[in-house]
Amino acid sequence: MVIETMTDLPQEFELEILMEKLIFIEKIEKGLKQIKEGKTKTHEEVKEIIEKWQK
Repeated sequence: MVIETMTDLPQEFELEILMEKLIFIEKIEKGLKQIKEGKTKTHEEVKEIIEKWQK
């Protein structure tokens, strides 16, 4: 995925754009790994967590 991102960039680009894309890819890969490991929450679980924060 990182190599694809690098090759998709134009010849000239800002380093900040590259960093943002790489961070985004890292977060996606982390999320996919968490899904495989069963480290997820259901929609209902998240709603309950948010409700507790709001109190």
